[in-house]
Amino acid sequence: MTDSALNRRGFLSAGAAAAGAPLLRNTAQAQSAPAPSQARREKLALPLDVNGHVHTVTIDPRVTLLDLLREELGLTGSKKGCDHGQCGACTVHIDGKRVLSCLTLGVAVRGKITTIEGVAPSDGPLHPMQDAFIDRDALQCGYCTPGQIMSAIACVREGRAGSDAEIGEYMSGNICRCAAYPNIVEAVKQAKAKMEG
Repeated sequence: MTDSALNRRGFLSAGAAAAGAPLLRNTAQAQSAPAPSQARREKLALPLDVNGHVHTVTIDPRVTLLDLLREELGLTGSKKGCDHGQCGACTVHIDGKRVLSCLTLGVAVRGKITTIEGVAPSDGPLHPMQDAFIDRDALQCGYCTPGQIMSAIACVREGRAGSDAEIGEYMSGNICRCAAYPNIVEAVKQAKAKMEG
């Protein structure tokens, strides 16, 4: 019995050692090999018109517009929700059209960018859509609200707010995890009257 147990243990130990030897050898070779030189990535100087102010930023060409706005310019109203273009929390306008900034490279932007910070003057009244979201209690946690408002403004400007169903369809790219959708539709209808009147 004892000899049999030792034989099984010996067999398993020898098998594990034989299977692991190539892995240990590859790891040792990788550690002793010199690190490959990384290609130097040049940063680009980029002029951006954001909320009526021209900024020149120097960025890596792989940086998204969302990261550029948040990290380089300190405009944190646009939120990083899913980072895959599926939730709408990062919505901004470029020349008045809504854009998902998490899917847009900063270097690809041509035109005037408007973020939630720029829809109303800092020393003036709120935008009618902002007022309507407050009046209609169209938010709960507030995380998605900047993106919702940016999409809602575009919804009205592009003539997509003719009915509850049309508003729901056009706003479907913006997810509210708190499910304030009925109030968001009411806010869009309230703001539409002021924006068009």
